[in-house]
Amino acid sequence: MTTTATFHAYFGYRDAVTALRWLEKAFGFETSMEVPDGKGGIMHAEMRYGGVAFTLFTDEQGYDRPTRKGETVGHGMYVAFDTQAEVDAMFAQATAAGADVVWKPELTEWGNYRFRVADPEGCEWTFGTHRPGR
Repeated sequence: MTTTATFHAYFGYRDAVTALRWLEKAFGFETSMEVPDGKGGIMHAEMRYGGVAFTLFTDEQGYDRPTRKGETVGHGMYVAFDTQAEVDAMFAQATAAGADVVWKPELTEWGNYRFRVADPEGCEWTFGTHRPGR
C-alpha cells in the first residue's frame, strides 16, 4: 500500500502566544506560521522540529484539561531522537525553561530511553529513542 498521509497534532492553549515562545525556548521548536486572531491571541500557528510538525491556537472555549492520575495524564506528544545524548540534551533544555518533570530520563523495559515533561498549560511532551512503527 502506498500512501502520502502525514500525522499532525493540534493544541488549544489558553495563552497561545506565550505557549509559542515557551515551546521555542524549551524544545527548540521553530514557529513556521503565526496568524494572530485580532484579539491578542493566535488564530492558527504551526511549529516544526525536524520531521515533527503540529498546530496550535488560542483556546477561547475553555476546553477541559486532563488531570494527572498517578504520574501522568495518559496522553501527549512523543518526539523520537536517534541517541540518548539528544534526549539528555533536550531534557536539560526543557528543565532549564521550567518544564514540569513527569519522568526523568531513563531506559524502559522495552528499550526506550525517554523522559516526559509537562508544559506550563499541562500538555505532556515525551522525548525518547524508540521510533514507533519501526
